[in-house]
Amino acid sequence: MKTLPRWADLVLLPAVSLLVALLAAGGVVALVGQDPLRVIEVLLNGAFGTARGFSYTLYYATTFVFTGLAVAVAFHGGLFNIGGEGQAIVGGLGTGLVALWWSAFLPAWLMLPLMMLAGALFGFAWAAVPAYLQAYRGSHVVITTIMFNFIASSVLVYLLVNHLRPKGSMSVESVEFSESAKLPGMHQALAWLGIEWPASPLNMSVLLAALAAVLIYLFLWRSRAGYRLRAVGSSPGAAEYAGINARHQVLIAMSISGALAGLVGMNEIAGVSGKLLLEFVSGAGFTGIAVALRGRNHPLGIVLASLLFGALFQGGAEVAFEVRGFSRDMVVMLQGFIVLFSGAMTYVIAPVLARVLTFASRPFASHPSTGVRHG
Repeated sequence: MKTLPRWADLVLLPAVSLLVALLAAGGVVALVGQDPLRVIEVLLNGAFGTARGFSYTLYYATTFVFTGLAVAVAFHGGLFNIGGEGQAIVGGLGTGLVALWWSAFLPAWLMLPLMMLAGALFGFAWAAVPAYLQAYRGSHVVITTIMFNFIASSVLVYLLVNHLRPKGSMSVESVEFSESAKLPGMHQALAWLGIEWPASPLNMSVLLAALAAVLIYLFLWRSRAGYRLRAVGSSPGAAEYAGINARHQVLIAMSISGALAGLVGMNEIAGVSGKLLLEFVSGAGFTGIAVALRGRNHPLGIVLASLLFGALFQGGAEVAFEVRGFSRDMVVMLQGFIVLFSGAMTYVIAPVLARVLTFASRPFASHPSTGVRHG
């Protein structure tokens, strides 16, 4: 079977499969009695048509970049990390605890890096346990990470209900952080530069997500450590034969993966809520799996896939509000259909696209349709 060039695999194939998915989704919308063009127009306009809508899209995408990169790093190490949800919860807990303890007397220039470091370290430690069990005790990482998701959720509930919630409060949330523990919103940062931008949840953590994507690319494809990790992911036996310790690479891959997931709290807690909440992750760890698969486990693809998912979240909310008779349940169905169809069609479209590109790359004189003979 012919294979696609790398650029086509990362950019052209996802674009074509997404177009096919949108056409199929339009057919489903028509079947339920709605105008497909109207629904797609509202969805795209809600996600990208206004500065405020685009800000919300980027806000959602920021979280998905962190969790998508987390899944991708583990994948390149030959591991399927389903524990991004729990790692994000524990990382956010670390971010929140540092803010609650020290934000009252530490300045922002010191507080915010400490919160980021705490989130990464807590996520790192939470992922390192399943990694150790996989590498040295043979416990499969899929099983242990699923279990750790439930444990993390229970730990957060216990701490919020019994220790971190203010006395007399009925809300399951911590007290609000001091101002030094809150990331500036993007509208505030742009205002410092004299640029007017509408208020939204988008905050400076979007730059952290972009930096993380660049650093993960450099690590995986431009460093010896990344090469060793990918070698183990491709063939553990061959890597061991070449002198690479596969067990160490399992620990490294999962630990980096957990640290990335742990940074979700910088967007959701430090950047938006300003307090530790019960449902601040809201399934982003599981969405990260779809983002990584949709982005072909490449940082650039993950950024683009995160924008797609952010647009589906934000645009879907606009569709539910603007299009009469199009309920929220129908929006969720549409989102799921686009994601499922665009992912599944990738394997159907890839061989066809490879043949088209091969045919298009031949010299003109060799095309049988020209009827030209040489020699």
